[in-house]
Amino acid sequence: MALIDTAPPRAPETARKVPRPRSAALFPADCLAWVGGLTVAAWSRYEFDLTVGQFLRAVNVGLAAGVLHLAVYWIQRRRWGRSPLGSAQEALALAATAACTGVVLLIAVVSLMERPVPASSPPVGAAIALLCMLLTRLAYRRRTDRALRPDARSATAVLLFGLGSAGQSLLRALLSDPRGRYLPVGLLDDDLGKRHLRIDGVPVLGGRDEIPGAVRRTGARTVIFSVANADAELIREIRALTLAAGAEFKVLPPVRELVDQRITVTDVRSPNIADLLGRRQVVTDPVTNESGLTGRRILVTGAGGSIGSELCRQIMRADPGELMMLDRDESALHSLQLSLSGRALLDDPQLILADLRDHEGIRRIIQRRRPDIIFHAAALKHLPLLQRHPGEAVKTNVWGTLAVLNACENVSKFVNISTDKAADPVSVLGYSKRITERLTAHAAQAHAGTFLSVRFGNVLSSRGSVVTAFRAQIDAGLPITVTHPEVTRYLMTVQEAVHLVLQAAAIGRDGEALVLDMGQPVRIDDLARQLAAQAPGPTRIVYTGLRPGEKLHEDLFGRDEPDVRPLHPLISHVPVPALDPAEVATLNPFDDPEQVIEQLAWLCHQSTGPLPALEAVLAE
Repeated sequence: MALIDTAPPRAPETARKVPRPRSAALFPADCLAWVGGLTVAAWSRYEFDLTVGQFLRAVNVGLAAGVLHLAVYWIQRRRWGRSPLGSAQEALALAATAACTGVVLLIAVVSLMERPVPASSPPVGAAIALLCMLLTRLAYRRRTDRALRPDARSATAVLLFGLGSAGQSLLRALLSDPRGRYLPVGLLDDDLGKRHLRIDGVPVLGGRDEIPGAVRRTGARTVIFSVANADAELIREIRALTLAAGAEFKVLPPVRELVDQRITVTDVRSPNIADLLGRRQVVTDPVTNESGLTGRRILVTGAGGSIGSELCRQIMRADPGELMMLDRDESALHSLQLSLSGRALLDDPQLILADLRDHEGIRRIIQRRRPDIIFHAAALKHLPLLQRHPGEAVKTNVWGTLAVLNACENVSKFVNISTDKAADPVSVLGYSKRITERLTAHAAQAHAGTFLSVRFGNVLSSRGSVVTAFRAQIDAGLPITVTHPEVTRYLMTVQEAVHLVLQAAAIGRDGEALVLDMGQPVRIDDLARQLAAQAPGPTRIVYTGLRPGEKLHEDLFGRDEPDVRPLHPLISHVPVPALDPAEVATLNPFDDPEQVIEQLAWLCHQSTGPLPALEAVLAE
């Protein structure tokens, strides 16, 4: 019969034991401090000429003071609790205990006819004893802190640039992880007032100009940039100096991106393109119970895409009653379930495999599952392909959206995901998304719920985005293709885009489109050059010219659209004229592509007609 070893596993021999002192272990040292304090006080009072009898009396009084000190400490601990060993709070409590003990001892000595020690001994002895006790705890604290530091033999030596609150929080996190992979050996900051400081034993070596010298002197292999809300120019400059010095460059993400806004060692990462371009996150409100999502039944179409999958992740944090994730791509649903739950058996009823072009199927799903809120992110989005195949945009973007709107009679909120290309559109993608905005505005008039659209720019590093394309070209050793050296685009992180969508669900009003203040547009040529600079080898940039339907510069608002921000300083509310769904029934996706494009462009500017039933339109 095999024996089972139930003993707990042994720690690796290389792991260091961290001392965990207890205040009880210091009681003998505290008694000794009182004996020493009273003896030294009496010795100095007698001008350093102490007889054996005087010495013994001082020792006895010191022992009595030690016992009294422990009694006062016990009472104080029972009444107010204890503080962490070696902390500033414990030092204050220790000072109060020593003062109280000294006062009681002084009263006792003065009241005796024959004083065992001079009257000056209790206050002087209390001060000396307190000093000894504090030094003892300081030694314990230093030993503990040293034991918590990463092992210099296995950890990577790093320099931290930036000593604000984020940088100091990171420093403490790095120095309190005995198994950590980074060991701070120096600090850097441009603030002259911080020169020659030592923080937790780590010296400040200078500012940005000292990076090359600091790397050489300390042997640091990595520089971690820990400046909160830094602009892209500073990040690029520090990165260039670091790489020139032969060290690796890492960044600490903005605190808003961190879980619970708490800085940990695992938050340190390589810089992404958003860091180097300085994309500012302007919508930062977290998903909370006040967002109106908690306990609600929520459907996300296009759930497997970049925006849809991030929407699902953010919505899950709000504890919805049920989250239904719809997509026609089964592989995308598989990846989504894996990222949400760590399992991908595809047996969860939350996953819905369906196509927007199946109007009857979409109607049955919505009627059967009865969602309270719908986030409509499903769409075809690649401009050049839609320009060549406009009929596909009609069938998916226009009629697919209409199919969803048709089944939304009992939905309380519907949020349509649009694009900045819908403002004064000139492409098939822009035309089709503008039409969906207008159809959504019509549904706002026809149904009781709140129906609105959200309009934003390109999403950094989303599937099929310009960043993804550029990186694929770099990995393949090909030149980076840019349409025009002056072309600009509004860029957003996927988290920022999803924050906007969730804000829209909370503050958006019927029939309007919400537009985010996305800051300054980014030159795509600058983006390409930043990525080329990170490439392992030399990378060329080739200009191919603007493609049909592309603008040199995108617009956030159409010519007749006002910029009004009544509820949020960074979100504009744009009125959208409703479009009669009967008008889109005249579209023929199988017509000549040029004819289809003309019809889409005409519908974007068509005036509002009567409000027929949506079922009748789709039935045709």
